[in-house]
Amino acid sequence: MKNTVKAVSAALICAVVCVIAITAVTGFFNVNDEENKQTASIAEVTTLSREEIKARSFEELFKTIDAKDIPQDVFTLISKDFAVITAGDTSHYNSMVAGWGGWGVMFSKPTTFLMLRSNRYTLELMRKEKRYTFTFFDDEYKNDVMAFGQKSGRDGDEKMKNTQLSAVETPDGNIAFKEAKLIIECSLVQITTVSPDDFYTDESKTFIVNAYGETNDYHKIVFGEITNVWVSK
Repeated sequence: MKNTVKAVSAALICAVVCVIAITAVTGFFNVNDEENKQTASIAEVTTLSREEIKARSFEELFKTIDAKDIPQDVFTLISKDFAVITAGDTSHYNSMVAGWGGWGVMFSKPTTFLMLRSNRYTLELMRKEKRYTFTFFDDEYKNDVMAFGQKSGRDGDEKMKNTQLSAVETPDGNIAFKEAKLIIECSLVQITTVSPDDFYTDESKTFIVNAYGETNDYHKIVFGEITNVWVSK
């Protein structure tokens, strides 16, 4: 009798162990299956050709996120990737390259800041429209991005017409580009003028004074409240 009980108990334990093992293996493959689907989905988006990107709508290309969830650090985005600042409307807009700026909190709201030369044409459009976009791109678009810094848009729209990037209107009516990996929409809050007396290092003071000699005006610091953040899907 005791041997029979032991045999039954051993059989039950083996059965339970088998069920647990099967469940674990099934779960493992299900998780891997889901991860593979997600990876495939990401790969599909990242391998879109320029023509495919141009053919898609804003909603198909981007999703909105919270400003605190911006996926890359500001130092890489600003100093390595560079930013494209765009202001205007669908009838007329201009873009420029910016390598000085960042974001944080001002008046208890997520805010971007930029330091721009006073003669920037894009700055004029920012004042006029009181809004603008901060846009970032992957390395493959580096030449397209840098072309925005080689010519002014003040004397015509040739620069914007000749770009290979695809301008697109955001749901809020701002201008950005379909090829972007990150779009930050901003509402203009403040523009201040710097003074050499505000700087306490020789390097920074010399830069500000020399820049004034080129434009007859000091640099401007632009603050904008972040209204939307979009990342590529």
